[in-house]
Amino acid sequence: MHRLTRPLARLCLAAAATLMIPALQAQTPVTASANSSSLSVHWEELTGPDFVQAIKKAQNTCVLPIGIMEKHGPQLPIGTDLFDVRYVALHAAQKEYAVVFPPYYFGQIFEARHQPGTLAYSAHIQMELLQATVDEMGRNGCRKIIIVNGHGGNESFLPYFAQTQLAQRHNFAVYIFGLPDLNQPGRPPLHTTLHMHAGEDESSHLMIARPDLAHIDRSHQQSGADQHRLHLPKSLYTGIWWYARFPNHYAGDGSYANRKLGEFDMNTWINQVAEAIKAVKADQETLKLQNEFYDQAEHPLDTPQ
Repeated sequence: MHRLTRPLARLCLAAAATLMIPALQAQTPVTASANSSSLSVHWEELTGPDFVQAIKKAQNTCVLPIGIMEKHGPQLPIGTDLFDVRYVALHAAQKEYAVVFPPYYFGQIFEARHQPGTLAYSAHIQMELLQATVDEMGRNGCRKIIIVNGHGGNESFLPYFAQTQLAQRHNFAVYIFGLPDLNQPGRPPLHTTLHMHAGEDESSHLMIARPDLAHIDRSHQQSGADQHRLHLPKSLYTGIWWYARFPNHYAGDGSYANRKLGEFDMNTWINQVAEAIKAVKADQETLKLQNEFYDQAEHPLDTPQ
């Protein structure tokens, strides 16, 4: 892939830096230390010498939580997905140690370009910047990179990105942890049937990750109802489907949000990511098979038939 131009690279790095604010870091009280037993899970908090120890402690496993900048109804902040997924990733890494990459929100969100505050980077920037990021993570010793998704609009983009890693040789493997399965036994009952975006569940999640930014009292300032403006067979897909159904970029009713649901869901999500980190650490096959594939791909006519 083509490298990013220097001005573009500076722009992206500057944008990322704006999200590294004290309030975000304050949600997880993990601090760096020379003691390897208490090394911070935050990539950006580690000193150079501590980073070397952290990579060893993590067994070369690193986590890249990815959010987005998009409207979340009238009651939640634009950075909701970023706040939630980083809260989960940082707490999961404390359970099963891994190094967590700084705030990253350069994903797919074209469907919200009509809403204020949305940052919708072009497709080639999304791909190039994510590739450059995992390349740099790999160069810094991350042999196993888990991209943890916090945004529905990335659910097709990220698996495709992982597939493109087979296009050329890499000395690291990329794993994708998609949106979690929160429908687990013991989950508090939901009061609504529509909760696709900024609804009851997502509003409850932010009440845990960033309660200071959850303005639940504003939930009824706009409608999150399905507008049903398309009438196509389920077998057809068109990019405008989301706007056709939810032009306010709000799908559900956030007024039903509650901490009990938020705590259950966030703990479930944290535990699932921690289990994924543990599984990736134990995985001895992916890199081996990946290298075998690269070798055969270089000489396809020699591949046994």
